[in-house]
Amino acid sequence: MGCIIGSLACCVGSAACSLCCACCPSCKNSTSTRIAYSFLLILGTVVAAVMLAPGLRGELDKIPGLCKNFVNVPEEIWNSNTALFKAQQCDNVVGYLSVYRVCFAMAAFFFLFCVLMIKVNSSKDPRAKIQNGFWLFKVLILIGICVGAFFIPRGDFGTAWMWIGLIGGFLFILIQLILLIDFAHGWSESWVEQYEETEAKCWYYGLLFFTMVFYLISLVGIILFYIFYAKDGECGLNKFFVSFNLILCVIVSVISILPKVQEAQPRSGLLQASLITAYVTYLTWSAMTNHPNVKCNPSLTQITFNHGNNVTTSSPNDVSYGKNFDWSSVVSLVIWTFAILYSSIRTSTNSQVGKITMSEKTILQSDTGSDKLPLTETGASEKDEEKGGQNVWDNEEENTAYSYSFFHFMLMLASLYVMMTLTNWFKPSSDLKTLNSNFAAVWVKIVSSWLCIILYVWTLVAPLILRDREFA
Repeated sequence: MGCIIGSLACCVGSAACSLCCACCPSCKNSTSTRIAYSFLLILGTVVAAVMLAPGLRGELDKIPGLCKNFVNVPEEIWNSNTALFKAQQCDNVVGYLSVYRVCFAMAAFFFLFCVLMIKVNSSKDPRAKIQNGFWLFKVLILIGICVGAFFIPRGDFGTAWMWIGLIGGFLFILIQLILLIDFAHGWSESWVEQYEETEAKCWYYGLLFFTMVFYLISLVGIILFYIFYAKDGECGLNKFFVSFNLILCVIVSVISILPKVQEAQPRSGLLQASLITAYVTYLTWSAMTNHPNVKCNPSLTQITFNHGNNVTTSSPNDVSYGKNFDWSSVVSLVIWTFAILYSSIRTSTNSQVGKITMSEKTILQSDTGSDKLPLTETGASEKDEEKGGQNVWDNEEENTAYSYSFFHFMLMLASLYVMMTLTNWFKPSSDLKTLNSNFAAVWVKIVSSWLCIILYVWTLVAPLILRDREFA
């Protein structure tokens, strides 16, 4: 009974969200809230992806009256143009414009909370109760914004929102870079520490194995890029991208093992450099998949079956209804999901990257409050007894563990990034029915790869330059 009451309080009251299950681990209020918002974003992404499913529009056409009644159209006009109006209204609820509208709703929702949560400094602030509870009402608000978004006139909405998404997606890539670099450093430091403490060879071989895997993936990718994306005389820009990024990755790998860098950061090594190299290789590939020239942008199907000069341009309509959702987009969504969930559970206590990039209490959480609840006479915590073994406690009574406002700003940018990913970073055509290649997306991703290199190098050399600052 206590579990049911706790779940209801989570949905309609100000209680922190809790799964209320003995098999669920105990966690902090700040962590459970961030995870809940992240799953809300992922759920919205799934809905947007479903709207791109091939054949969905045809299935909607089979439902009597659905498309006709989506908006009010005078009967005499409808009867004279039934097919035309039916097609137009079905277009409003499927295809790339529906992805724009769903992601617009998610971005607007998180922007609303971004503004609402400015300068919330502890859980004693009344607005903190809104942040950590009232989940049913928040879901209803999100659904309401989403429904309203489908009534936005087509007009210039698609084009304008694409450019906003392009900027927002670029900013989120920068945040994603910080999270990836933090993960690389954290992973390497953890395994090196385990090896030093236990002297177990498995940790050393694990570091060596994954370092070789990431470098091997990068090497194979670069060779394939030269063969398929930079072989034509018209693809000189692609050849420059691949060559220049290859040189940068070699430089980064050398810097990571320099004696002075190793002295300042003993646990820095090639594992981090190999992971960054693999990510830069991915960004290079992703950029080239947006190249407008079809000779410089073969699909994976064409590469697999080696069609060579028989490369043909896909129909723009395919992009509109999701048939051009390629493997580059799949990898982007996997990395995006990892970044969102990682940012929800990662704390900045042992994060050198958080200190170097000034991302403490913004992108990452900080440890605040007590990690343990007071125990009862039976040896279990009070909330353990109330909730059947699983508890979520308030660790923000004195200070918040993260910036509520910036966290929502990050999720707003994540909404824009996933919108661009689902639509392949393409731009709407003049008739708003299809999508076309977007050369601006090429430069967004290439510049992101260069910023990734710069940011990683900064995490290596910052302790050498800023000697008066503590990074440990």
